[in-house]
Amino acid sequence: MLNKVIVSSEEWCTLPSLGIPIIKARVDSGAKTSALHAVNITPFDKNGESWVKFDVNPIQNNVKTALHCEAKMIDRRIVKSSSGYRESRFVIQTELDLGGTKWEIELTLTNRDSMGYRMLLGREAMSGRVLVDPEKHFLLGQPTTEKIKEYYYTNVTEKKGLRIGLLASNPDLYSNKRIMEAGEARGHEMHFLNLKYCYMKLDANQPEIHYRGGRVLNNFDAVIPRIRPSMTYYGCALTRHFESLKVFSLNNAAAITQSRDKLYSLQLLLNNGVDIPTTGFANSPLDTNDLIKMVGGSPLIVKLLEGTQGKGVVLAETKKAAESVINAFKSLNANILVQEFIKEANGKDIRCFVIDGKVVAAIQREALPGEFRANIHLGGTASIIKVTAEEKKIAIKAAKAMNLKVAGVDIIRSSKGPLLLEVNSSPGLEGIEGATNKDIAGEMIKAIEKNFKW
Repeated sequence: MLNKVIVSSEEWCTLPSLGIPIIKARVDSGAKTSALHAVNITPFDKNGESWVKFDVNPIQNNVKTALHCEAKMIDRRIVKSSSGYRESRFVIQTELDLGGTKWEIELTLTNRDSMGYRMLLGREAMSGRVLVDPEKHFLLGQPTTEKIKEYYYTNVTEKKGLRIGLLASNPDLYSNKRIMEAGEARGHEMHFLNLKYCYMKLDANQPEIHYRGGRVLNNFDAVIPRIRPSMTYYGCALTRHFESLKVFSLNNAAAITQSRDKLYSLQLLLNNGVDIPTTGFANSPLDTNDLIKMVGGSPLIVKLLEGTQGKGVVLAETKKAAESVINAFKSLNANILVQEFIKEANGKDIRCFVIDGKVVAAIQREALPGEFRANIHLGGTASIIKVTAEEKKIAIKAAKAMNLKVAGVDIIRSSKGPLLLEVNSSPGLEGIEGATNKDIAGEMIKAIEKNFKW
């Protein structure tokens, strides 16, 4: 029979396999499972097996000291906390060293910022090996403050990169994966922050942004907002809150908000000397005839103000068709723009990718046969194109007018010269990186580095 270790209600222990030299644990025979404080928990594949990487702040109330750990994932299970909250947690197996006695235990990973201890030792891990004397404290010894400093302030390497959050909805999207990869490749600490899991504390003394599970997100250097149209209001509110916490935002909330308002953005562009196709906007269906005449008659384009990626854009080839489409949209109380159709563009447009005042790449997008919208999402094809000096100038001027550090600027070639169609504050990377073989995601990270004089 094993000699049982006698422990008290709290003990210092070591997790050698994870590289954690010392951590204080709450010994709780009333809890079934053991838990370790972990943040930025990310599952990944390693040699065909499921692993998980995570950060541990081993000292209570100290988020600056962080250990980067990884371990093989053995399970994922629902754990019910003492307060009755049910949470899905990753489970790992690791070696525990308690007073010189070592054995393998299972640990669930969770954010324990609101708890008094970074680790909880439950009865499953202690069964057959430990006797608990709940009246005592630190029976196995307690390290001095100097010893803790020696462990954590000389051995733990300071982070060298920036701490960057990608504020988006879908971690599997090509653009989001590429931005995460590019940031990590340049030595930064990248975190995917799902917009829906973030919530705000508005407070004069201690404003905060929290993440599902209670993690506080205040210690970021920068965020990259990639906000889908349906999340514009909430996403911009979050971005604004990050900005109020002095976190640098690659595109600021005000710029994103105005870029999402198609009518306002066209007015801004015109005020800054950028040419656009002739466009009409009216409130009443009674003005339909004059609206059609205003943009040069049919064929014409009808655009829903809230549409994206070519959705809500209709080509009306005759005056009758234009009247029908406009009146149908108006009967639904939808806000629409009516725009002249540039026939000579022949279903092609140019996407200029502007980062920090420079056109870093450009492609020509061509619509499918019989289609007039060249969006890649609608099956359009992308090819490399040499843009003219005038087209570059328009793209840069448009991004500047919208105050966007990162912008996808869509230009159409007409008999009147290049005309600006739209400015996108969260342009996709797949089409342009695929066609040009340029590291656009890396350029976005460089723009953040430039802000910090990195």
